[in-house]
Amino acid sequence: MTQHSPEALIAFVEAAMLGSFSAAARKLGKSQSTVSGAIANLEADLGVVLFDRSSRKPGLTEHGRLLLGRVQDILAATDRLDRSALQLTGGLESRLTVVLSDTYYSVHYEEIMQAFEQRYPDLAFECVIAEGADVLALIQSGRAQIGLLQAQDEYPPDIGSALISERSEIGLYAAKSHPLAGHAGTLTAEQLAAHRQISLGTAIADQPPRPSEQRGWSAPGYLMMLEMTTMGFGWAALPKWMVTRFANDRLAPLKARGWPRHVRVDAVWSRQRTLGPAGGWLLETMLALE
Repeated sequence: MTQHSPEALIAFVEAAMLGSFSAAARKLGKSQSTVSGAIANLEADLGVVLFDRSSRKPGLTEHGRLLLGRVQDILAATDRLDRSALQLTGGLESRLTVVLSDTYYSVHYEEIMQAFEQRYPDLAFECVIAEGADVLALIQSGRAQIGLLQAQDEYPPDIGSALISERSEIGLYAAKSHPLAGHAGTLTAEQLAAHRQISLGTAIADQPPRPSEQRGWSAPGYLMMLEMTTMGFGWAALPKWMVTRFANDRLAPLKARGWPRHVRVDAVWSRQRTLGPAGGWLLETMLALE
């Protein structure tokens, strides 16, 4: 049985997701010839052509599209194997940083952290709050090792992900003095659009606002969004648990089709940096919750 190089598999996934060999090379810190050679060797080992190179920008062939998901599954399984092996062999890391989204609210979190503290009493632990693309940026840079965020449809190839069983409820809210708060019926999208929306922005990741958000206000975290909403500057989609705990009855829920929503939460980590025993234990414990 042919053993495929992990570097070749990663190069294949990166090139497929980023759309070019040169972009994959920059991401991986390698030369374009190294990435091209690794993919060519993988094609030779598999006996199939993965990329159509007839144009300046290579695209996946039908075989390439079929095998992309299989390779991603292999990389995910390798991540799980590495985490299990490290927990067996020891080598405890000296520090663990977890970046949390406020969409994650678990009745079990306190119990998990108490068990974590008892198991790793001498480990330096840091908790950072961020949302969306900022969570991924912190993981990719190595600033944090584990992240929890609202589930995304897809992630960069260097990010591993798994679904947390618990969900969060997100609703629409406005200050009780806001014009929308006095609306008796179900608000339409047009009625909402007529008023300023306060939405999530980014503090780290380079993501400019969409054209529809140019006149809106934004903040990189839900807590600041809640403050801006309670001051009457606009309406916002906010986690219900946060409104209940921190709004002091100053916000009114808004009725709109499709709201409130129950959102899924994913745990994410870097495939480029193997988690240590403490990080592996924490991740597996959160994923094991039913």
